[in-house]
Amino acid sequence: MFLQINNINKQFINQKVTSDVLTNINLDIKEGEFVSILGPSGCGKSTLLSIVAGLTKPTSGEILLGGNPIKKPGKDRGMVFQEPALFPWMTVEENVMFPLRKEMKKKEAREVAHQYLQMVQLSNYTKHSPHELSGGMQQRVSIARALSMNPKVLLMDEPFGALDEQTRARLHHELEKIWVETKKTILFVTHSISESIKLSDRIIVMGTRPGVVLEDIHVKIPRPRGTHPQAVAKLEEKINGLLKTEIDKVVKEELAYAANN
Repeated sequence: MFLQINNINKQFINQKVTSDVLTNINLDIKEGEFVSILGPSGCGKSTLLSIVAGLTKPTSGEILLGGNPIKKPGKDRGMVFQEPALFPWMTVEENVMFPLRKEMKKKEAREVAHQYLQMVQLSNYTKHSPHELSGGMQQRVSIARALSMNPKVLLMDEPFGALDEQTRARLHHELEKIWVETKKTILFVTHSISESIKLSDRIIVMGTRPGVVLEDIHVKIPRPRGTHPQAVAKLEEKINGLLKTEIDKVVKEELAYAANN
């Protein structure tokens, strides 16, 4: 397998209290797959993505990319965060060029930056500052910056969560187009069932307390998914059922805890 997540466990210790965040996470992801990680708040979705990025160390277990263990951040993984995290003093072009500064000469880096800015349809904004762009445009710059490093895996942590529905819909379309063009492996964290169905080859549905994999769903609905509303609705109902059961479990645990304390 291309990306192997083997027996990942993560615990946080706060004031001598140990919390199990992730327990026994095992996933095999093929090269070129678009995989969404879906689940309620607190299930460890972002923590798992951070471990794959090399930003967080697991308590136990290992992650292999192309057979090599991930120990720290690397240029083989591009990260797109919830917020664009652009440098406000740099232009759009300079932001995309930034991770290339040690890899290639300035002229070549500029050519690469323009290639990916064209891919995200921002060729006319190369000299703009981030504050002159809308939130959706800033996130597209972030995507172009991550892609400019030509990573093996693109990691996306709820990149469209703060955007309005119209902007999200447009970026869904653009991201799907980019994925088809680049054939990148994408690991995408989301709270949105509809977003995960629209974009993904697979949906990893997670439960919480601790974070576990409830189900690994292979989405067999042909693309574009909007042309198959009945199949989409059926899958939404299935995932809603999984998450409702999980949320009901958490509520019962909280009520039991409150009654005993």
